Amino acid sequence: MLRNDTTASRIFDVCNYIFLVLYGVLCILPFLYVVGASFADSAEIISRSIFLVPHNPTTDAYKYVFSSPTLPRSMLVSVYVTLVGTLTSMLFTLTMAYAVSKKHLVGRNVILNFVAFTMVFSGGMIPTFLVVKALGLLDSFAALILPAAINTFNLIVVKNFFQQLPQELEEASKIDGCNDMTIFFRIALPLSMPVIATFTLMYAVGYWNDYFHSLIYLNDMRKWPLQLILRQIVAYSQGRIEGADYELAPPPAQSIKMAVIVFSTVPILLVYPFLQKHFAKGVLLGSVKG
Repeated sequence: MLRNDTTASRIFDVCNYIFLVLYGVLCILPFLYVVGASFADSAEIISRSIFLVPHNPTTDAYKYVFSSPTLPRSMLVSVYVTLVGTLTSMLFTLTMAYAVSKKHLVGRNVILNFVAFTMVFSGGMIPTFLVVKALGLLDSFAALILPAAINTFNLIVVKNFFQQLPQELEEASKIDGCNDMTIFFRIALPLSMPVIATFTLMYAVGYWNDYFHSLIYLNDMRKWPLQLILRQIVAYSQGRIEGADYELAPPPAQSIKMAVIVFSTVPILLVYPFLQKHFAKGVLLGSVKG
């Protein structure tokens, strides 16, 4: 057995580790700066271009953010939209991708052409708004979920994934008496945990960070999600809107922005570790024995 312990290989490993460590530091530093700046006062933010730990930490920015009486309700709205929207998107994406991955499906090429067409051309904001209005979805949570229920790129990637599953598994299952639904739920989905975890996280991040759809389709402030409320807080702190219901005088607008970024990012950071373990798993590990 050859041993890869030459001097050149050891130098390469050391350089590789150094590069990865530096790259990791460059990725984490901006977020650490945002966290540090959210606890800093205006003088320090202006005088110091970048820092990780503020000299005089203060929680004024977070007190201001949490002083909004609508914040708890908007948090529940965002959680609801994210959970229901992610489940809806995954249900539609997985079922449609599995169907069009079968070459014997009648009209498969026509469906795929229509899907690919939407990646290049779209109706635009105004036609989409008119469709949502005609369907009676304005001022409803469905307007935040259904227009973005399926992402075309995600659908194509999942379809290609299903096509790579061994045909022998499906044939053996049909011999055992399984129908298409049983094969999908008991064979295809268990083998798809890495792709399910990946696109669940991608859909969840999209729904959590989205504020544009709620800005267009929702007039009732009681249904506004967290991102739209945080946008309003930032706008009010900069004096762009009046009449907002906040008890505290606004701290520096820059620290407000940093606090909003931290507050809106932490929930996704808490969810990510639970899904990360599925990313590196082998898709077909142990499914087919030679």
